[in-house]
Amino acid sequence: MTLNAKITEIREKFLQELKLAKTSRQIEILKISFLGKKGSVQSLMQNLKDATQEQRPLFGKQINDLKLEITSHLENSLKRLLLEEETKKLENEYIDVTLPGRKHFWGRYHPITLTMNKMIDVFVSMGFAVEIGPDVDSDFYNFEGLNFAKDHPSRDMQDTFFITDDLLLRTHTSNVQVRVMERFKPPIRCIAPGKCFRNETISSRSHVFFHQVEMFYIDENVSFADLFATLNEFLSKLFKKQIETRFRPSYFPFVEPGMECDIKCIICSGQGCRLCKGTGWLEVFGAGMIHPNVLKAGGIDPEKYSGYAAGLGVERLAMLIHQINDIRMFTENDMRFLQQFSL
Repeated sequence: MTLNAKITEIREKFLQELKLAKTSRQIEILKISFLGKKGSVQSLMQNLKDATQEQRPLFGKQINDLKLEITSHLENSLKRLLLEEETKKLENEYIDVTLPGRKHFWGRYHPITLTMNKMIDVFVSMGFAVEIGPDVDSDFYNFEGLNFAKDHPSRDMQDTFFITDDLLLRTHTSNVQVRVMERFKPPIRCIAPGKCFRNETISSRSHVFFHQVEMFYIDENVSFADLFATLNEFLSKLFKKQIETRFRPSYFPFVEPGMECDIKCIICSGQGCRLCKGTGWLEVFGAGMIHPNVLKAGGIDPEKYSGYAAGLGVERLAMLIHQINDIRMFTENDMRFLQQFSL
């Protein structure tokens, strides 16, 4: 078959297939088939080697003219089909601008997150560093290192979720204390925010999981007076006013002496309500001077150093700040409740 016959055959074949092309995608396939590196037009170039010196310029021009002709047809068809497809797409995506718009809701922080962030900001402004501990921890860091003996009745104070004999869901963020003591030398001024878990009966005042901010300070000559001053300063900054507090002696294995701090109930102004059980006061945290055995477990000499610690309940403080009388509202995912809170 002569070169002219091959050119005519390719042209006719192209025009037939072009008539059948109904989409821009099919045009692209045609382009590759005829003008690609392995396409029909490129294959004609192999015939030039068999042509004479005089025939090559003529054959080359014929091949080039075919290529330009096919390119022109493809470009025109592609423009036409793209316009048709765009028009069809717009018709299918017709928007009635007279319809009311859809309301977009802004995301919000959970009230517990808001309260915890405020607590962290206050402590950081007072010079405390922030450390994070694991939710699943060993018996040593959660109990034994904090002066809970294996057979001591004080372990009954913590209704614990055990995973194995040695692993458990932490019952307080105090599990960070010994970890920090092992890593740093005094002076240590630190807080540890996070979740805690206890197998308790759910009520308006308690839940099986809650949030706590552990605060502790270790240095030479740290006293109970330092603890009182720190707690009062923290509460006044958190509530942005002077808060009436009440401190009561209490027992915790990891502090000696220990105490509990109550705040006059803001919801009932001390008159008595369901949240404060009619007492007018609400317990918000336990505190005390770090027990010498805890300092020893962390590798710190209790003869040289002393320290204080406090575990502050985030939910209790959030309830007072926002005047909420039931802790269960934080976890019920009621959007009517949660949408009230913002930065």
